[in-house]
Amino acid sequence: MPHQLKLKRPLAFFDLETTGTNVAKDRIVEICVVKALPDGSEEVRTWKVNPEMPIPLESSLIHGIYDEDIADCPTFKQIARDLVKFLEGCDLAGFNSNRFDVPLLVEEFLRADVDFDAKGRRLIDAQRVFHLMEPRNLAAAYKFYCGKELVGAHGAEADALATYEVLNAQIKHYADVTVIDDNGNESVPIHNDMDKLHMLTASPNVDFAGRMIFNEQGEEVFNFGKHNGKKVVDVLKKEPAFFDWIIKNDFPLDTKRRLTEIKLRALTKR
Repeated sequence: MPHQLKLKRPLAFFDLETTGTNVAKDRIVEICVVKALPDGSEEVRTWKVNPEMPIPLESSLIHGIYDEDIADCPTFKQIARDLVKFLEGCDLAGFNSNRFDVPLLVEEFLRADVDFDAKGRRLIDAQRVFHLMEPRNLAAAYKFYCGKELVGAHGAEADALATYEVLNAQIKHYADVTVIDDNGNESVPIHNDMDKLHMLTASPNVDFAGRMIFNEQGEEVFNFGKHNGKKVVDVLKKEPAFFDWIIKNDFPLDTKRRLTEIKLRALTKR
């Protein structure tokens, strides 16, 4: 379907079906990528994935994928290089993607020892636009913006395609619509511009799990536990053992990577 998005480079809409919602522990069982291209066309790729662990029944009941359905499918490590190639040069988009899909995808690539970094990519989360303008879920968004029922919800391809259509419709629906915030300030937040949509929907997280965030001064601070709100560099200087505790415990690999980057950056400034 021709899209109306003004793109300087491809925008990859993707959706994951997984064994659960724990970014550090759970695995992908299905991924679909709908790649919208600047010329108005799109490409769709879908992979079923063997997660190398049992799929909990409560997860299978949601997305309809059971252990026997993926027993003979490739592992994520086996598809990782093809997926990286398909995503090459793409910005990323999804529905609740900044909080879940992107962090889990990054974790899978790290586990597979395949180089993939979201740095430099615009991250567009259609759910953030939706919750700002019409707080509901994907099925309701699809009904509201596209006037259609979402058939096959919780299937990766159906959800990715629906998100693709929703963002297209949001751009058209909210063109020139003024929003008044809690302080009475007026703005027109929705633009057909991926840089502006990235700024609107991106989170303040340093790492995708949100264990560290940027404060109002743009400084990295911890966002959990006894050091909540404290600058990361200050904690690492005063309590070096806290770094070791995070590295040795059950934190996402991306969190450990970002923390290590901050530590190394601080060391080079000395």
